[in-house]
Amino acid sequence: MKIYIDSSDIKEIKEINKTKLVDGITTNPSLIAKQNKNIKTILKEICNEIKGPVSAEVTAVDCEGMLKEAKILKKIAKNIVIKLPLTFEGLKACKELSAKGIKTNVTLCFSVTQALMAAKSGATYVSPFIGRLDDIGKSGVGLIQDIRKVFDNYKDLKTKILSASIRNVDHVKEVAKAGSDIATIPPKVFHEMYKHELTDKGLKIFLDDWNSTNQKIS
Repeated sequence: MKIYIDSSDIKEIKEINKTKLVDGITTNPSLIAKQNKNIKTILKEICNEIKGPVSAEVTAVDCEGMLKEAKILKKIAKNIVIKLPLTFEGLKACKELSAKGIKTNVTLCFSVTQALMAAKSGATYVSPFIGRLDDIGKSGVGLIQDIRKVFDNYKDLKTKILSASIRNVDHVKEVAKAGSDIATIPPKVFHEMYKHELTDKGLKIFLDDWNSTNQKIS
């Protein structure tokens, strides 16, 4: 499963990318707004750091407006992916962009039928929001399982499942088990993924024992 970072903070992204484990980035208007910088500046910085796909979301609500914004966003960098809302207008825009070979990420997916519509529209990625489903008492991970089953039934559907709205490490584990192609995670969750109290405890024991020998590796 590929790991994307859900952030528009270039400092966070650069720090995490030191691991070379970042496969891509997702942004949205809310994340961009937090930076108090021009969207083009933010996206250029990110694309200079990350060579994988970088999702940049349109803000227009009509197909024509989305296509105009997509044209502007695509000029920023070659690895920009156009992020579109899963609406009637968004699906129309997705179909047009996909026909031109432009990569798309259809976002705000909350049902299997929505995911199917995105795939039929040629979306490169569809982003089911699992945390927000959990918030209303539905199973976000269950949705990933169902979408995976449907997509696997039809080999002509090439759309990748990009699990979004991930809140914790368990979400990452469960979507990986469900067969999600990608998980996009907040920086906080990324840093929780490699931590375990037994790792810290074991390392302390090893180092204490080593230090008692008064040796150095040199």
